[in-house]
Amino acid sequence: MNMRLGLTSLGLLLAGTAIAQANTVLTVANWLPPAHPLVSEVIKPLTEEIAKATNGEVTANILPAPLGPPAAHFDFAVNGVADITFGVQGYNAGRFKTTNIAELPFLGDSAEANSVAYWRVFKDKLEAAGEYKGVHVLGVFTHGPGEIFLKEGDAGATDVLKGQKMRVGGGIINEVANKLGAVSVEGPSSKSYELLNQGVADGIFFPYESVNFFKLIPQLSEGISVPGGLYNTSFYVVMNEKKWESLTPEQQKEIDSVTGEALARMAGKMWDRADAQGIEAMKGKIDVTPATKEQMAAWHEALQPIIDAKIAEVSSTGVDGQAAYDEMKAQIETVSAEMKAAQ
Repeated sequence: MNMRLGLTSLGLLLAGTAIAQANTVLTVANWLPPAHPLVSEVIKPLTEEIAKATNGEVTANILPAPLGPPAAHFDFAVNGVADITFGVQGYNAGRFKTTNIAELPFLGDSAEANSVAYWRVFKDKLEAAGEYKGVHVLGVFTHGPGEIFLKEGDAGATDVLKGQKMRVGGGIINEVANKLGAVSVEGPSSKSYELLNQGVADGIFFPYESVNFFKLIPQLSEGISVPGGLYNTSFYVVMNEKKWESLTPEQQKEIDSVTGEALARMAGKMWDRADAQGIEAMKGKIDVTPATKEQMAAWHEALQPIIDAKIAEVSSTGVDGQAAYDEMKAQIETVSAEMKAAQ
């Protein structure tokens, strides 16, 4: 009897060990505050979706402290410092050219529509450029359309940005700012309050969400909403390629089911919600007015050479940049119609 019990216990122990060995725990690097909606409403739910989709065979833990600066996170995934990372391609200047397609001015007013369209174009055309070597791309998406915010100025003037010192991040907005007469002041989003408060910057290009989250509302008085946005910022979520290949085909399929377009849609919806909250928080504090017809005409004309140059830059990767740009605009219309029909 004791021998039977011993064999049974041993069998259960071995089975438990096998299960433990079969389970995979992924590390997720994070450089944002835990309360930031990109973390609390996208990355954290993504880890939960991965565990649910794989029936607990693959789980993902968000690391409690940053491993390094935001720009280092793509290489953290490439080198296996973390299994999953996310970030802004524009923080790595010159490395990603195909992101231009999602960052160009005047694309669309919904982060959800832009993000889902971006993912579809990425899979159909942009992925072939091979810019993501060393990782498996779980998702690409954009934040909400970037707008103009100033401490003071004539919001209706065509040259409202002339001479204004504007904080910019990475990507196309640097060139857009300079083309429209602004003086670019580079700095991470986390330093925006300091730059405005100390007078280093006169204004900022940001989506509504970021103005609210980084507590910039008291620093600003004027806002200009640009139809389609003056720019967008592209984001990535990636997994170390070797770690991805270590998963079973079934696990990969299960994770694919909650990433890709599903991840782009989740992120886009989050940005749209956050932008709506930002707009609400600004009421009575920042005077936000739509860009005038004269401003839009002037800005379209001024920025067209940048748009053309960025499309050509995409084409330099071997991808048909114009076809990708045309598809991006068409997909935004398609997704926008899908969203409207689903309401």
